Amino acid sequence: LVGYNTGVMNSPEKNVFEYHGANVWAVAVSAFAVGAPFGAGLGGNLADSLGRRRALLLETWLFLLGGLIQTCALDMYSIIVGRVIIGVASGLVSVLVPIYLGELAPPTLRGALGTLTQFSFVIGVLSSYLIALPCASLWRVMFAVTPFMCVIQLAAFSFLVESPMWLLGRDHNSKRARFIIKKLRGCQHDHEVETEVKLYISAGKAQSFEEHSNKQSVLLEMLNNDKLRFLLTSSLILQISQQFCGINAVFYYSTLFLESYKGLTDNSLISTATIGAINVIATMFAVILMDIYGRRTLILWSSGGMFLSCVSIVLSLLGYFSNSITLLAINAYVFFFAIGLGPIPWLIIAEMFDAKYVPTAMSVAFQLNWACNFAVGLAFPYMIKHLQEFSFGPFAVVLLLTFFFAMCYLPETQGSTPEELMETLVKKNSSKVYHNLNKEEPYASTMDIEWRMAMEQVKEEE
Repeated sequence: LVGYNTGVMNSPEKNVFEYHGANVWAVAVSAFAVGAPFGAGLGGNLADSLGRRRALLLETWLFLLGGLIQTCALDMYSIIVGRVIIGVASGLVSVLVPIYLGELAPPTLRGALGTLTQFSFVIGVLSSYLIALPCASLWRVMFAVTPFMCVIQLAAFSFLVESPMWLLGRDHNSKRARFIIKKLRGCQHDHEVETEVKLYISAGKAQSFEEHSNKQSVLLEMLNNDKLRFLLTSSLILQISQQFCGINAVFYYSTLFLESYKGLTDNSLISTATIGAINVIATMFAVILMDIYGRRTLILWSSGGMFLSCVSIVLSLLGYFSNSITLLAINAYVFFFAIGLGPIPWLIIAEMFDAKYVPTAMSVAFQLNWACNFAVGLAFPYMIKHLQEFSFGPFAVVLLLTFFFAMCYLPETQGSTPEELMETLVKKNSSKVYHNLNKEEPYASTMDIEWRMAMEQVKEEE
């Protein structure tokens, strides 16, 4: 639903209350990014107070409410309200789903399930483009897909179990948690269930350790430490680059862009659907490339390829190349985004920082990302109007700066722990004097903490 509502406003602009102004439509599109930060800010607290399952149920009801308001809208302002509510629900999803899947899935499947969430997003975007092919003029039908999917989700909610970690965190003797663990893990004997229970309780203690650390001015600590400040700045630069590279200008406005230049395409809806399909295919490639090449290498490929694509788009619109080159360049632009700047800015945060700092870094990155998303969604229609053939020019500048930043400053995180990354930075900048850096401090991952505590508990009992 997050992916679907990202792309659903792309195609029906001419048919939704036909006499609306371009500025009102831009606000309606970008209103999605206004609600999301609020939802993300509430997600963690709701997950802890209501439980993972009931928090997900609340998120589904918000999607249903926002979808119904959009479907039954009386004017553009109703659509804006609906988009804000759907944005709040999307922000909740971005926090709740990773927590829920991470707590239910065995360690061997967590990576695969994390990848599936990204696939779900791009397939949602593609679905919105495909439904627009026969239904672009039936905009209420397109908006009705959201409440329809919510009804299906509500009907299937009886199959959704509560997180055993949340249940055991409230009561270590929870019989319900043990029943769910036995069902999820396929345990045949009680001692197998109790072993899993010990692991969940240990993981819960590690998680509470992180939450306690987050309350102690972690952000201020990161800003006062030269190495951590550099890593935080690097991660935030990647978040800015991810949005200001202009990808959501394509996801939000590709139909408007293609129709703004005569002769560019015979059918803008088919061209938009093709862009969505390329995005899905490229995401599949990204999963393979992630394990072969480093994060920094993929950022270089991604930003460099997108920069050349933007230059090709501008030159084609100026008449130096044919229209077919423009369409090819747009698809190449989306492809290069999906293999680098799409997934890596989020992935690299968990690899850069010790578990103590990850939640704070993710929170700051999320707020900044959605703010930049809102800015692009609001500004791009005006860029088409005033910059015309050079509308992708500012994105090219951002991508060029991103390429040089990655080449000169961005550290490689693949295959290294946060401790090793810090040591690398010390060696790289050995001529400089840094303060507040405790090289003896261990940088253990959450998984390391979980297993160490679990093993210590088992040894004590033996």
